[in-house]
Formats: sequence, structure tokens, C-alpha cells
Amino acid sequence: MEYKVLNNGVKMPILGYGVYQVTKDECERCVLDALKAGYRSIDTAQSYFNEAEVGSAIKKSGIPREEIFLTTKVWIEHYGYEQTKASVLESMRKLQVDYLDLCLLHQPFGDVYGAYRALEDLYSEGRIRAIGISNFYPDRMIDIASFARVKPAVNQIEVHPHHQQAESKMWHDKYGIQVEAWAPFGEGRGDMFNLPQLKAIGEKYGKTVAQVILRWHIQRGIVVIPKSVRPERMAENFDIFDFVLGDEDMTEIEKLDKKQSSFFSHTDPGMVEWFVKMVEERKKQQDCTKENKNW
Repeated sequence: MEYKVLNNGVKMPILGYGVYQVTKDECERCVLDALKAGYRSIDTAQSYFNEAEVGSAIKKSGIPREEIFLTTKVWIEHYGYEQTKASVLESMRKLQVDYLDLCLLHQPFGDVYGAYRALEDLYSEGRIRAIGISNFYPDRMIDIASFARVKPAVNQIEVHPHHQQAESKMWHDKYGIQVEAWAPFGEGRGDMFNLPQLKAIGEKYGKTVAQVILRWHIQRGIVVIPKSVRPERMAENFDIFDFVLGDEDMTEIEKLDKKQSSFFSHTDPGMVEWFVKMVEERKKQQDCTKENKNW
């Protein structure tokens, strides 16, 4: 395994296993399979609704806690100082751990500053080894990095061959903030796994397109957290440390950049409204659940 040393000295595996869109029913088994395959970094989030299953898998694995790098993310409805602090402690309860290796603010909306101050205090208390952000564009990243008490260690953003984020990475490198890629394969959009350029590079090294993409990320110094529910795919994604892409390969992949998101823009007013509506709906559901319990 290769590692990245974060700006506070913490070592983070450059390859981890992500559980976004892994169902509660499958999550425990998938995390156990990933750990058996050799993964030692697991990425979850409050909004994935599978923290408890991740925690159960880690407990059942028998692997010492200090050998696992565990990340979770705070969702928007829990932003604000007190709510964020309480939600992180609740996440730790679900994960059955007494500290987190990394905790991120999941989206750049709502009371970001109050939420980040809560992470700073939990970091100072030793409850979190590193703190950071997710989906923050360079302008928002620079704002937090410049005025916060604790500079973010990581920003988890969309990066893949069709959206390479070269300029964004330049700014992150300048401020010493590690880029971590969610959807490192772009979820296969744009026929990613069948692109002739990537297939040709894979054939040259006896590797799959997925392995080529992950190797490309790693050689750019980007942390990746691919997700699969199939043990054979987990093993395939892990088998990327025995070859190196040549400069000509990196240049060929660079040509695939469309310089735009394959999903959505956080600066689109309509998308911001969508996030707001989601938070409002979840709050209504929570209120209904509380009322039913009190009844």
C-alpha cells in the first residue's frame, strides 16, 4: 500500500474502499470482503445510512482498530456547532469506535462555519485525527483554509478521466490540502469502461480499464475510494501497485478531460434548491418519527 501524509502528519492510505450506494443489507458483508482483500481505509457518511453496518464489519473483522483508517462525513441537516458535534459523536457510536481518522463536511451549504468549528474542537479533543471538507470548490476551500483555526487536511471531490480537475488540484496543492476522488470511475458514465484509449493502455500492461484509471489517479497523487459489491472486483481494484503508467499514457488520458462534471454543479441555483428540499424533507421525516415514538 502507498500512503499520503496529510498536512498534520497523519498517514492516509492512497487506496480505500467506499460504501456509497451500498445497501444496509449488503454493507457489512462488503466491508468484511474489502478488509479480507487487503483494504485498510473505509469511507462512509451519515447520509449513506450504513455507518452501523460498517462499524459491525470492522468489529467482526478482528483487525486492530489502529490498522484501519476510518472516514465519515457530516450531512447538511446536522450543520451548526452543537448539532455537528452531537452528530459526530452519534456516528462514532454507530461505528463502535472512540475516534475517527478523518471526518469531513459533506457539502458546502448551510452553517458550514459553525459545523467546521465543531470539527476543530473534536480534533483538539483527540476525537478525530484529521478533519476536512467535501465538494468544496477552490474558492470555498481557500476561504476555509485561510480563516479556520485548523486547515482542512482533505477535500473529497469529483475526479475521474472525464473531469480531471487540473486547476482545482493546483489550488489544493498550493494550500497543502489532499485531494480525494469520489466516483473515481465517474460511475462509468460516458461509456468510461469501453473507451478505446483506456483499453489500449490496459492491454499494454495486462490490466483492466478500472485498474488503469485507479493507477492514473494514484500517479497524480490523488486518494481514491472505489466501490464494488463483488469480491473479485474489490481484489482487482486493489491490484494496482505492480505497474506504472508511462508519461505517454498519462498524456493520452489527459486528452479525455471534458472539464465539466458528469453529475451536477454545486453552483447551479436549481441544484442548491434540490439540496435544500432534501434537507427539509428529511427533517419532516425525523419530526414524524419523533412524534410517533412519543405517541
